[in-house]
Amino acid sequence: MASLAERIEASFASGDIDEAAVLEVMEGLDTGALRVAEKIDGEWVTHAWIKQAVLLYFRVAQMKEGTYGDYVYYDKIPLKTRLKEQGVRVVPPGTVRYGSFLEAGCIVMPGYVNIGAYVGAGSMVDTWATVGSCAQIGKGVHLSGGVGIGGVLEPPGAHPVIIEDGAFIGSRCIVVEGVRIGEEAVLAAGTTITASTPIIDVTGEEEVVYKGHVPPRSVVVPGTRPKDFPSGTYHLQCALIIGKRKESTDRKTSLNDVLREFALPV
Repeated sequence: MASLAERIEASFASGDIDEAAVLEVMEGLDTGALRVAEKIDGEWVTHAWIKQAVLLYFRVAQMKEGTYGDYVYYDKIPLKTRLKEQGVRVVPPGTVRYGSFLEAGCIVMPGYVNIGAYVGAGSMVDTWATVGSCAQIGKGVHLSGGVGIGGVLEPPGAHPVIIEDGAFIGSRCIVVEGVRIGEEAVLAAGTTITASTPIIDVTGEEEVVYKGHVPPRSVVVPGTRPKDFPSGTYHLQCALIIGKRKESTDRKTSLNDVLREFALPV
């Protein structure tokens, strides 16, 4: 891997592209042998050289016409194949691009998974949900209808969006700009979280504010907070942590309890 990384970094720096190295990285991403970001010793590490390879792939790939049943498309990136062998279900017109990887048991309804993304075992990408380029989705995650998970390709060192194991992302939520959602967290419908969104824990006597990271098992709803401007006071968007999902050996039971207890829209 060190040699492959060096070849990609040299190509990216010089512009003299080692096409064989780029294609090797892309095949590694497509089979799950490589991933853009991974947890090492409890910390997420982003491999900038792999993102560089994805950017280089756009430069060496040629525009081609392809088909998906009766559907015809014209693009540089083909669709992912070998879905049956990998134990992945894709419901038409769901789209999964080459260079992404889905572990066994994943279901993609008519949604979209972009190049460089990784989706863990048993996760659901529901109708019209999108998983952006290089986003990392954990095991047993549910991305509800219309969820938008942002993609990050440039700059190569930027962290992708990370949704950790067991999280539930409600309908029409938006998570972008490298935000990390902790394990088993629950986002109510319509919650938007960017890198600058205040994520405020209001469960204690004093608020605790996070940015760019939702702690594990947090129950999050959309909110607003007042801010003074020269022309007056206005309410700006924020996200509110209103409780914690109980630890449970049965995640589904725990999730159902949360949805009932907090009467969350999903």
